[in-house]
Amino acid sequence: MRSSIRSARHAARSVAAIAAVSALTLTACGSGDDGSGTGGGGGGDGESSLELPDLSGRQLEVAAVWTGAEQDNFMAAVAEFEDRTGADVTFVPTGDNVATFVGQKIAGGSPPDVVLLPQVGVLHEFAGKGWLAPVGELAMEQLDANYGDGWKNLGAHDGQQYGVYIKAANKSLIWYNTAPFETAGVSVPETWDDFVSTATTVSDSGTPPVSVGGADGWTLTDWFENIYLSQAGPEMYDRLAAHEIPWTDQSVTEALTTLAELFGRPSLLAGGTDGALRTDFPNSVTKVFSDLENPEAAMVYEGDFVGTVITDSTDAVIGEDAQVFPFPAVGAEAPVVSGGDVAVAISESGEADEAQQALLAFFASTDAAAVWAERGGFISPNRSLDPEVYPDDVQRTMAEALIEAGDDFRFDLSDQTPAAFGGTTGQGMWQGLQDFLRNPADVEGTQEYLESQAASAYGE
Repeated sequence: MRSSIRSARHAARSVAAIAAVSALTLTACGSGDDGSGTGGGGGGDGESSLELPDLSGRQLEVAAVWTGAEQDNFMAAVAEFEDRTGADVTFVPTGDNVATFVGQKIAGGSPPDVVLLPQVGVLHEFAGKGWLAPVGELAMEQLDANYGDGWKNLGAHDGQQYGVYIKAANKSLIWYNTAPFETAGVSVPETWDDFVSTATTVSDSGTPPVSVGGADGWTLTDWFENIYLSQAGPEMYDRLAAHEIPWTDQSVTEALTTLAELFGRPSLLAGGTDGALRTDFPNSVTKVFSDLENPEAAMVYEGDFVGTVITDSTDAVIGEDAQVFPFPAVGAEAPVVSGGDVAVAISESGEADEAQQALLAFFASTDAAAVWAERGGFISPNRSLDPEVYPDDVQRTMAEALIEAGDDFRFDLSDQTPAAFGGTTGQGMWQGLQDFLRNPADVEGTQEYLESQAASAYGE
């Protein structure tokens, strides 16, 4: 049995690693923002300052991609809104293709009232089509009190505020089971070369090193984005996100070639190539943490939300059995990619009713954030939220670093693109990178496919 001293050492290293990587997530941009927002109630420190209307008898439908524990935790926050307003809120799962789901609902005349969008590119698409209503005065008051300019700007289109970011994500973390690391005698890698070397040593010790959720194309885009940001740098990252350079660019060649150092070695993947392509995101996590002493894999890459799956579906203890380290540096700097989910009101008339506006205001308050944060597996971009509401030091450290660092950050690349390219099953980045996982030797073919799909999605 691992000693308590060893567990404590691992926990300390985990917190330090997360602090380091999260501190890079947002780099201060000199906005003059001291993070001392006063709205929303302070996350449980006293009476809420948010006054919500009486919505007795009003039914609201909210749609989001979340399932399982994430859905349950979100609805726990929504229950607070129901208790305080008398509204009845129903949750509808969208599946991964949110844009398709909402488009079909609008065409059928029964759109949801509020949608949580995981892609900022989709917010721009919807706003451009006239499907969204701007946030009202009540929600704007909460945003001004509780959010920095960076997160507000992500929810805006052409200078108009349409969205409220309720959930943030650090998507540059690799989680690992401490047992196979100890068996193999390896330490946390800091560079990509060290990561591949560590994976090889873990494999040689008898445990498949890396669990890849290749059945979900979005996880593969995150692998690519971290490598590209670190290797090509933030300026090129921004240009590729805007399709100012083609996907046939040499910088993309280099990033895919680097990714092939892992994907091209089936012995480093849990279940080999076929196994990776059949594994969805939740199972990619449980392969690492369900059996702590004899896991199906030693490591899994994904964001801070991995913690929800660990807590909900395994007996692993975050900070002890389950540890985390920053995505390794490929270039001069380790990458940090951020993501998030933005709440928008659907209204073809261009105006949201009182209930929709009240729900957006609630999502922008500390009241909603506190309920979700205390349940774990969640980081809020709300700067007024009391960090003490987070359930452990690991999540508390991630949240504090996110807030303290400022507003200048790199958002998930695929989430910035049109949904047809960055967020749709069977096409675009999702399909292109699944094909690449299937055949990592075909770098040129992957690039040609991605460029063709991007040109079509951007209307070029």
